[in-house]
Parts: sequence; C-alpha cells; structure tokens
Amino acid sequence: MKDKLILNDGTTIYLEAAASLKGFTVAFTDWEAVAAIMPKLNEKNLLNVKAQNSEGVTVGNYTDLVLQPGSWEAKENGVYITISLREKTDIEKRLDNVESGQEVQDGAIGELAGMMGGAQ
Repeated sequence: MKDKLILNDGTTIYLEAAASLKGFTVAFTDWEAVAAIMPKLNEKNLLNVKAQNSEGVTVGNYTDLVLQPGSWEAKENGVYITISLREKTDIEKRLDNVESGQEVQDGAIGELAGMMGGAQ
C-alpha cells in the first residue's frame, strides 16, 4: 500500500514518494493517465486535501492549497511527476473573500436595477 492524497472531490492520488507538500512524486503508466488526474488538481479540489499514510491513517488535513510548478520525467516504466503544493497566503485568502463579497454585491445591484426598471 502507498501513501496517498485525497482531494476535495474524493479523487485519490497514490504517491511514490512524499517529503512534504512542496514535493511529492506520482507514478503514472502513461501520458493518458497523467491527463486523467492532473486537471483534478484545480482550485475547487485543493480547498480540502487529506494526506494518508500507507496504513490509511490520516497524517495531514490541508485547506486552501495552491498548485506550484513541478517537474516530470518519462521512464521506461511510466511517467513520474513531482507535484508541489503550498497553502494560500493570508493575502490570497483575503482577496478570495473580497471577490466572493463582490459577486454577492453585484447580484444584489442587478436585482435592484431589475426591480427599479420594472417600476416605470
């Protein structure tokens, strides 16, 4: 059994090597397998990530992660990708909150404009 990451949508990624969030290696059989998993490392799925050891014991719960540049190496037995993640900074979290609040405000303004336009 291998260590694994479990993404917010339940996707499980089995790890070949894991030193920290900044560097863990995943072995894929081919590029098609890479294409099936890598798009899942998106903002929504990185909101909540669980790390489990080979015995299935949770060794880390992470929130608000960001994908960093990594590296890859094609070998005879597959494609090895080293993925790097980091936690969002306080500034990034504040910006997310501002953008979320702006969407709510924009919706309320649109509703109000619709009501005022219908009153004529």
